[in-house]
Amino acid sequence: MSKNPSATLRALRPDDKPQWAPLWRDYLAFYEATRPPEIYDLYFDRLIGTDPQDFNALVAEVDGKLVGLAHYLFHRHGWSEENTCYLQDLYTAPQARGRGLGRALIEAVYADADAAGVPSVYWLTQDFNTQARHLYDRIGAKTPFIKYARK
Repeated sequence: MSKNPSATLRALRPDDKPQWAPLWRDYLAFYEATRPPEIYDLYFDRLIGTDPQDFNALVAEVDGKLVGLAHYLFHRHGWSEENTCYLQDLYTAPQARGRGLGRALIEAVYADADAAGVPSVYWLTQDFNTQARHLYDRIGAKTPFIKYARK
């Protein structure tokens, strides 16, 4: 891979599954999570599906190899007329980091949200994700919300 490769950002395609699955596995591993094979199948089907309630997916491709992904969902919000966009998964392979692909993927999600008339995009990360948080601090606004989950 060259020092500053030209990446193509595009929608995930059905034939991308063999390259997508290891990227998503590595993303999950970063967050110390695993999922069984049937969840990979279900999620991939949702990512490439046509149901407007399903997820959307963008990938970053360099020289025919997938090196990044962004999974996001448009959904209703009780406090506004417009939908909102939840950027659920964002990942760049280690060998492709530091080249602006994370920023490019986020900006592509922003563009898709704008095209859909969705003014708000939000995401979560863990506090230890310091490298990504440096980017997030430049491209987004940290909110005062703290996430809780069911016990």
